[in-house]
Amino acid sequence: MAEDVQKHSVHTLVFRSLKRTHDMFVSDHAKPISRDEQSNKVKMAVKLRAEYGAILHMPLMKEGRDKDHMLDPYSHGYADPASMPEYQITGTHPYPSGPGLALTADTQMQKMPSEGGVHALALALPPSQARQDIGRTAASVGDIHRHAGGAERSLPPHHGMSLMEGGGTKTLVPRKAPTMPKPQWHPPWKLYRVISGHLGWVRSIAVEPGNQWFVTGSADRTIKIWDLASGKLKLSLTGHISTVRGVAVSNRSPYLFSCGEDKQVKCWDLEYNKVIRHYHGHLSAVYDLDLHPSIDVLVTCSRDSTARVWDIRTKANVHTLTGHTNTVATVKCQNAEPQIITGSHDTTIRLWDLIAGKTRATLTNHKKSVRSVVLHPRQYTFASGSPDNIKQWKFPDGNFIQNLSGHNAIINTLAVNSDGVLVSGADNGTIHMWDWRTGYNFQRIHAAVQPGSLDSESGIFACTFDHSESRLITAEADKTIKVYREDDTATEESHPVNWKPEILKRKRF
Repeated sequence: MAEDVQKHSVHTLVFRSLKRTHDMFVSDHAKPISRDEQSNKVKMAVKLRAEYGAILHMPLMKEGRDKDHMLDPYSHGYADPASMPEYQITGTHPYPSGPGLALTADTQMQKMPSEGGVHALALALPPSQARQDIGRTAASVGDIHRHAGGAERSLPPHHGMSLMEGGGTKTLVPRKAPTMPKPQWHPPWKLYRVISGHLGWVRSIAVEPGNQWFVTGSADRTIKIWDLASGKLKLSLTGHISTVRGVAVSNRSPYLFSCGEDKQVKCWDLEYNKVIRHYHGHLSAVYDLDLHPSIDVLVTCSRDSTARVWDIRTKANVHTLTGHTNTVATVKCQNAEPQIITGSHDTTIRLWDLIAGKTRATLTNHKKSVRSVVLHPRQYTFASGSPDNIKQWKFPDGNFIQNLSGHNAIINTLAVNSDGVLVSGADNGTIHMWDWRTGYNFQRIHAAVQPGSLDSESGIFACTFDHSESRLITAEADKTIKVYREDDTATEESHPVNWKPEILKRKRF
């Protein structure tokens, strides 16, 4: 006989069901779920890469460890911190390699450090390690900031890490990478003298070592010597039968050297004002020449795609530097290696080994012909000018530093002084003034042409600073020589730096 089932309200049944469920799971209440090892590994790898990827790509074992176990600082593998409890982080920047520092609870690293952060890290080095790091090449704070903006090395904003200190603790917080340091203020330059006298385009300029006079070469086939202080003509030399494209005054002897489109290279004795030597060998127009600062060697470059090294005394052709595939437009010499630098219409710059007479390095970054190269008087760097960009490079291997963009014209000439003012002169008559360190364009000049000349005749063919670096001399297409000087009345308030870092984006090429 069927037993009657006791009937309950829905509320009672639901409550009982909840109670049964609660009793079943009450023992596991607040107990963590067992960890899945594989999921945990993936999670930790993602966290490492996202938060510490900026520094984990350069781990190094401590100095005293067995060298066999040292990791390659440039390898891109990620080391497991558990496997090496004390490992070092070297370098605070992808470009310069800095001193190493043990990563402990007290010290944490950053990618693009603030100045205070770098000093804090430097103080944290133990004395023994500080001694070991003395011999190691380390980038200064200034260098780190200086190279932070280059596109070749720039990183997305979220990659930057900044060291924040508060209440005795240090934490890593993301910080936007600096784009460009603030440029140094330079007074503007103004035209104060126009010198006339040549009957053709003025193509070249050189200032003598005593800073008393300067010499110009022109398309009227003459070389003229001018008094620097008064601007008066002192002497005219004739002998070339075509445009004089290059002049140089020796600081070791009373000689003046000139070259021209007549394929001739001449040595003038300034005590007699006569040609005493000819250097024969170029097969086409000679476009530029330069004297080696410490040995009696002359280097010329030509439209025949070669540069030639001459012994000044014996007139012997020591080397013929071949490798360019088009006109070699500019040549520069220096004491340090590489001793010869050439720029060519084949868009390349070559750094030469003077002893072997061979190319050390070829720089191919420019897209258009390189008509001018200038060496910085104090730093181990140089700049090259081309219609696409002015580029700065680091010796000895020609490592790229930065682009100076904005002078959209055919750049014929560059000059730089030890104050860090770079001048570029172009075929359309414009002169741009740049701050060397930051690449900031602080002044643009377009001087009026000489009365009676066409506007199309405004063009800058050569420019140079005198040895006091207080005057800038330009050679122009309106047959004049213009002399500029700094504006003494200008102040930082009257001519402020119009600096907008967000619009000064670096282009790679």
